[in-house]
Amino acid sequence: MFTGSYVALVTPMNDDGQIDYPALRQLVEFHIQNGTHGIVSVGTTGESATLPFDEHIEVVKQTVDAAAGRAKIIAGSGANSTSEAIFLSEQMAGLGIDGFLSVVPYYNKPQQKGMIAHFEAIADATDLPVILYNVPGRTVADMLPETVAQLAKHKNIVGIKDATGDIARLKATQKLVDKDFIILSGDDGTSCEFLCEGGHGVISVTANVVPAAIAKMCDAALAGDFARCREIDRTIEKLHSALFIEPNPVMPKWALYKMGLMKSPFLRLPMVLPELESQKGIEALLHEYALMTE
Repeated sequence: MFTGSYVALVTPMNDDGQIDYPALRQLVEFHIQNGTHGIVSVGTTGESATLPFDEHIEVVKQTVDAAAGRAKIIAGSGANSTSEAIFLSEQMAGLGIDGFLSVVPYYNKPQQKGMIAHFEAIADATDLPVILYNVPGRTVADMLPETVAQLAKHKNIVGIKDATGDIARLKATQKLVDKDFIILSGDDGTSCEFLCEGGHGVISVTANVVPAAIAKMCDAALAGDFARCREIDRTIEKLHSALFIEPNPVMPKWALYKMGLMKSPFLRLPMVLPELESQKGIEALLHEYALMTE
């Protein structure tokens, strides 16, 4: 259902902070032409934290329209308020998306039972597939494999994006869920090994910059060619690190701006542009990868 390379897409903005919808459509086309299997719209990388509901919904709508059925679209619908997550899911259900990505509630620090109640309530409110998202580095609360296994029993909860970067966590989860439960990597630096150990795909930040490489890496792993998967990953491992020198999506936006795929690297406060040293570092890599020629 949701295997292969999914890009955690940035949300392009103009210098005045308004969303640049023509650039958004250009980015969607860029990914489709480079083999990306699917797009996650308005997740963490899409600055979901600073988009009000009306903009959030419109970005997802325009992403679906631009893709025109050529790639699967997963809409970010997470919130630390269960009622808000349900409301957002209900508002986007009719947009033509293929599923939702719903993050562990942040700041609240819910118990494991609270997480189960939260996600079951969201899944009960929709007929679309729901992918859980565990990223304790941002949410503080960590969803344990046993909790994932309990939630996997719900007919609408079909997978998880695991951004712990812990291969042992992957193996622990695999032992507790059915084989058809989708486990996706949300950590670019460990995504290759994650795939080689039986992960079904990635939701990648690095794919914003080198979508073809990430797609080919996933294709190789899913075909059982783990040597090829590792070979491709070695060619882009510098990018995995450089794109996270500053908090995501600061560096991906700067890279896409310098690649000419966005007119502005604008981020909404409290995020700001990268430090000069960070700018120079990613630009040097873009030159090395022939992604920037000026």
